[in-house]
Amino acid sequence: MKKLLLLLCIIFMSTSAIAQNTYTINNEELTLKTEIEGDLDLLWNTIDSQFRYFVKTTDNTIIELVNTKDSNNKYQEEYKTVLNTVSNNSIPTKKVNLTLPSLRSFFDLYNASQDANYKQTERVKIKTRIGVFGGVTNNPFVENPDNKTTALFGAELEFFGSKIMPRHAGFIGVRHAAEHKDFKYAATQIALGYRYRFINQSNFNIYANVKFATYTITNTENDSGGVFDAPFIFGLGTDIKVCENGFITFAYNELFSIFIDNQGNFPIDFAVGYKMNL
Repeated sequence: MKKLLLLLCIIFMSTSAIAQNTYTINNEELTLKTEIEGDLDLLWNTIDSQFRYFVKTTDNTIIELVNTKDSNNKYQEEYKTVLNTVSNNSIPTKKVNLTLPSLRSFFDLYNASQDANYKQTERVKIKTRIGVFGGVTNNPFVENPDNKTTALFGAELEFFGSKIMPRHAGFIGVRHAAEHKDFKYAATQIALGYRYRFINQSNFNIYANVKFATYTITNTENDSGGVFDAPFIFGLGTDIKVCENGFITFAYNELFSIFIDNQGNFPIDFAVGYKMNL
């Protein structure tokens, strides 16, 4: 079961690959990704730990975009000359940098100027959502002989794409499990995680998430201290929209971990909260 869930998580976390083709350029065989298609195509890849960019024209001529230094250690910006040539000086290159986002903008502007039906590349707009929550937990990864449940509460900051990759999100969370009068254990945890919304509707979503890095400060009857871990703890949750920017959220966290053993009790880790878009 754990292996199946881990496989599903890996599938969820993978994104659709950009089309790649192999080209022979100046007697060098290169596998390049097609970032933009139009009157001018933008090709690129990371080769030998270096980003390399190419322009492909309508007659299938491929020219590398480079920015070498001269004997005085000054950048020559040859790529701007190439872009000026292939675009007939129709798009200014003064502010174009040899980076993927900057080149995308240039290619989009040129292709849109040549074809009224050209669809410009959607930009990744990162949105944030903040939330607070409270619930109960039996600290399933801690030895708890009498299976005592205790209160938990916390907060979370989530990051996700608005249009591109809207199902995927990263989050930073802080939670505190309080001490029970008959179970002298309390813990405050900071976690980094990933979330995948396998159902993602406008008014609600259902997701799986994984906490892949945690720093936990514990306080027990005999000891206290902090520890960093990479536990890969999995959970489930749902957000239900209740107003334009607000959501009620229900979560069942700490179902199981890849690298931490359950201590024998059925995992109880439920929370309810409220999230709002920033």
